[in-house]
Amino acid sequence: MLQETELQTDIVIIGAGVAGCIAALALCDSYQVTLIDKSEMPEERIGECLAPAARRILQQLDLLTEFENQLVANVLTPQHLHNAGLQISWGQSTPYVTDNLSNPDGLGWRLDRQVFESFSREKALQRGVRCIWPAKLTHSEYQGQRWQITLTQLQQEQTINIASQFVIDATGREAHFAKKYTARKQHDRLISCWATVANTIENQLGSICATQNGWWYSAPLPNQRRVLAFQTDPDLLTKGLQRDTKLFTQHAQCYVNQAKILDVCQQPITLHGIVSANSTRLECFAGQQWAALGDAALSFDPISSQGIFNAMASAMQLADLMKKLEIVNKIEHDSQLQFKKLYQQQIEQIWHRYLDHKRYFYAQEQRWSNSPFWQRRQQPNSIYG
Repeated sequence: MLQETELQTDIVIIGAGVAGCIAALALCDSYQVTLIDKSEMPEERIGECLAPAARRILQQLDLLTEFENQLVANVLTPQHLHNAGLQISWGQSTPYVTDNLSNPDGLGWRLDRQVFESFSREKALQRGVRCIWPAKLTHSEYQGQRWQITLTQLQQEQTINIASQFVIDATGREAHFAKKYTARKQHDRLISCWATVANTIENQLGSICATQNGWWYSAPLPNQRRVLAFQTDPDLLTKGLQRDTKLFTQHAQCYVNQAKILDVCQQPITLHGIVSANSTRLECFAGQQWAALGDAALSFDPISSQGIFNAMASAMQLADLMKKLEIVNKIEHDSQLQFKKLYQQQIEQIWHRYLDHKRYFYAQEQRWSNSPFWQRRQQPNSIYG
């Protein structure tokens, strides 16, 4: 029989990924914060690019020095890599290179995502955030001007009931909390079929290569690995590609950059399968004493390379707005309405800037104008537009 534990807190953050941890670190100096996650350890996932501007956020949270030490702690196998740039074959057959050499914030990074998320969790613990994992959200209800959150923590065989003034949903694309209170809109159906391989080539640039039915992405990772990913729509995916290592390899070898990587690789690839890579958003980003953050609010096409940075930046924006309006303690209708309006405007602006960038970038590729993949992204009234 499950035992019950009763807790109280100012803010519950559901999801201890990048967005949730940054929000916890930004808020814990002013409020009692409880951070929850379903996984005991961060999971391996695709998405490793951290934009140079993130340096400012790390500095503001007093994390930059420790983070940069991870790059030099072991010169042979650093935990993160500097991002030298991208070799792009998009809109033309001749590839060109983009880099961050002139960026005032520096080169940016290619992260070991698990290491970065573990680092963020550790900092939250050190700074007094109450952390509960693994624990699954099983119920949420607003009553008595507070949120009543119910968790199941199976390792200890107990139910945890938390009374909280405010809830932040940082559970990623699933939006486990917010989807109960608002609708989620799908803007396209992009998926990513991804694998990792040993990184044995001298060229340490990442690469993007447009093809008739989607685009390939590759980038070096820490620990002498490299990610290979093919982005397409579900109905255009070669049958079995996500399960058949040989088929995936054959498909990748049709393109120069991927072929170079695989030709010198003496080790088998590790195929991780399919993940969602589509653009989605919530209809409402906040409600009565709650807000959605990061991928739970907006999720981006990986062509933007902004997913992790957006999670960090929007976490800082949310924390600043919550402190400025003192919204944790001001539960009356007018204060909540003002917070919801301002936060909705902030996230809407991010969404529309992202859509403009996405449309512009996909419009640059005109070599396969009859291909469904590209047509869908160049027709403004399409679900893919």
